[in-house]
Amino acid sequence: MSTAPAVIFELPFKAPYDWARVLRFFAGRATPGVEAVENGTYRRAIEWDGASGTLCVARHARKHRLVVTVEGDAGCHAEALMPHVATMFDVDANPAAIGAHLARDPWLAPLLDAAPGLRLPGAWSAFELVVRAIVGQQVSVKAATTIIGRLVMRAGEPIADHPHPGTAWRFPTPAALADADLVQIGMPGKRVAALQGLARAVASGEMPIDDIHAARIPAASLAQARAALLALPGIGPWTVEYIAMRAWRDVDAFPATDLVLMQAIAERDPTLVRAPAQRARTEAWRPFRAYAAMHLWNEIADRAGGQRGG
Repeated sequence: MSTAPAVIFELPFKAPYDWARVLRFFAGRATPGVEAVENGTYRRAIEWDGASGTLCVARHARKHRLVVTVEGDAGCHAEALMPHVATMFDVDANPAAIGAHLARDPWLAPLLDAAPGLRLPGAWSAFELVVRAIVGQQVSVKAATTIIGRLVMRAGEPIADHPHPGTAWRFPTPAALADADLVQIGMPGKRVAALQGLARAVASGEMPIDDIHAARIPAASLAQARAALLALPGIGPWTVEYIAMRAWRDVDAFPATDLVLMQAIAERDPTLVRAPAQRARTEAWRPFRAYAAMHLWNEIADRAGGQRGG
């Protein structure tokens, strides 16, 4: 167990910030053994530049800030961790600008009124997220979480003397997942093959998905990354757009074939039942279509009292 003192830093955000819904989103998709949401705090095991630790994120009780605590040796990399955590929790978003644009649409205006500080939750790792996206194809959020937990037990690594039992596992590395025995893991064989093919592509450096940020690379490079991911077996447009939204931070990404989103749009206009017609209707939401998707998913989650959607 590390004896390094905990390092604490704060990340300011533009209000409003709907922390409760951010936590609900992460809680519903938390990887068992790796991530947990407890008592208003997000927690996970991390490794950064060879140093291990625990990341804890909570909202400041009074100020417009998130309070980040890094326990363990990873705390020595706090300066590098700041922008990474800021991106994961979308603290740089401008809710006033996003809201003013999307509220022009009468479909979205009441959703923005209901959740004015809704954020676009990111991911600690694009690899972790794409694994979850593949596992989650054609299954519920809850079922995907169960299978992800099995993957961690099969291919992940337990952390000795970890102070938080609920986050005492490291997520499988691409190489470990590529070589793992996933027989009877709970997925169809083709999906297992797709998952391990993706893991091999990442492990070999063929698909460097964790090195992409939409705001920091040319549009042509982002398009190339989308095309490269889509070319992998078992990866479809929904998965690519979901990764672009949450991991690559493309705020205009939109998973147009998402069943929940398609149903939400068709409820508003029964003539819009096909994806091409729906895409035309959503053009007015540019350049913030990812936030529009979050609001539509959130509406369903609010109705269900759970984490359905996304």
